[in-house]
Amino acid sequence: MAELDAYEQKRRAGRTPEPFPAPARDPAESVEKARTPAGAKPSTSSKPIFVIQEHHATSLHWDFRLERDDVLVSWALPKGLPLDPRRNRLAVHVEDHPLEYATFGGEIPKGEYGGGTVSIWDTGTYDTEKWTEREVMVDLHGTRATGRYVLFKTGTGAAQNWMIHRMDPAPSGFEPMPTLIRPMLAEPGSLPSDDRGWSYEIKWDGLRAIVYVDGGRIRIVTRNDRTVTDSYPELRSIGERLGTTTAVLDGEIVAFDDAGRPNFGRLQQRMNVSDGRKARRLAERDPVSYMVFDVLYLDGHGLMDLPYDERRARLEALAIEDSHVAVPPAYNDVAGTDVLRASREQGLEGVVAKRRTSPYRSGKRSRDWLKVKNFRTQEVVIGGYTEGAGRRRGSIGALLLGVPEDRRLRYVGKVGTGFSGEDLDALDRLLAGLRRTTSPFATPLPRSDEMAASWVRPSQVGEVRFSEWTADGRLRQPSWRGLRPDKRADDVRVED
Repeated sequence: MAELDAYEQKRRAGRTPEPFPAPARDPAESVEKARTPAGAKPSTSSKPIFVIQEHHATSLHWDFRLERDDVLVSWALPKGLPLDPRRNRLAVHVEDHPLEYATFGGEIPKGEYGGGTVSIWDTGTYDTEKWTEREVMVDLHGTRATGRYVLFKTGTGAAQNWMIHRMDPAPSGFEPMPTLIRPMLAEPGSLPSDDRGWSYEIKWDGLRAIVYVDGGRIRIVTRNDRTVTDSYPELRSIGERLGTTTAVLDGEIVAFDDAGRPNFGRLQQRMNVSDGRKARRLAERDPVSYMVFDVLYLDGHGLMDLPYDERRARLEALAIEDSHVAVPPAYNDVAGTDVLRASREQGLEGVVAKRRTSPYRSGKRSRDWLKVKNFRTQEVVIGGYTEGAGRRRGSIGALLLGVPEDRRLRYVGKVGTGFSGEDLDALDRLLAGLRRTTSPFATPLPRSDEMAASWVRPSQVGEVRFSEWTADGRLRQPSWRGLRPDKRADDVRVED
């Protein structure tokens, strides 16, 4: 049939398991076969069929096919069917497929057209309300796909394409995915005196990130609202795993050393890398993992008002773990002291105690979450630097640090150790564009530091490890851990 010429020209018989219709096939027989999956009873419906196939090719998409005139008229939906009538989605019109394709599932070999895994996402029948050259309106009767949809052309000439729109209202109780959820924050403190009603999780030494999953695609947003999706290409597997499931996840992006311990230094090399090619190279050399500990939205329903235990159960049921994604355990029936001791023995940062009845308070710091550290760290604002000596002459010798207090920047000391060569090069480039002529500190510095200082705009946040606070509010024995591009200067506070 002429309608299938384009289909057959793009495929090679014997090289792909996809069906190739016989030249003299019986259309009625092909229709019946397409309507009847293997092992099922023949369908008694005279309505035309539809099928939606999930296709993990170069890019994940869903193939939407409608029986019409003895072929399957087909569109590729990059993000699947929309449930929200306020959001249209792209529908790329592709070549007609044979009716036998309606029951196809399997692996198309790499190198062949459409190479990847095909599975049937849903199938059923439909009613036609309108079918013209520019508009197709149908009512679907499937298991997962139901309701009235319209496909319509947009644009003119070579620029024309198709969109798909849901005509029915969204399902009952449907809520659109939030565009921005700020993470709930833990208060620094000590373990609860009574373990009853608390769950304990490991505190990961990484980058807090909210991941939005929609139509198999992800968007990664840091605590200071920066989108960093391109920096971590290996985490796109989250979208592949969830497919058409929409979700908002909360977790920590972590880089591990060769011994399997979190390594903040390795993670530093991945931050602020937006060039796709460079990010892919780094992902091969120093891959990261996303440690997921909460789900905030799932398939049209906000979950933040639910108690922690219910959200945790929803998260674990998603089964999203792979080589780059983990759902670390939550310890409900274990003493917090035992979890903290185990984290210390393994060289981990500490634990987070979470009240099991607590809702998720977006953007709030709450004592329903308590972070208990094995070693002391402090976020700091860079207000200036002094020049190095010896091997570091001509570069940064020490950073002058502050913490915001009553809308002013209080000087808390300087740090001159813990830097790698890459750290110093990055700081040289960053601070060169932030120079200013006056001190940003509201409190005095030692005269020797002030005389040698180069001042910078106090906009960059870093983190240090230290032993204790001195009586005059300075950091004792600070060591540089790295920049924190995920944090705002105004959000820095003293951690007890």
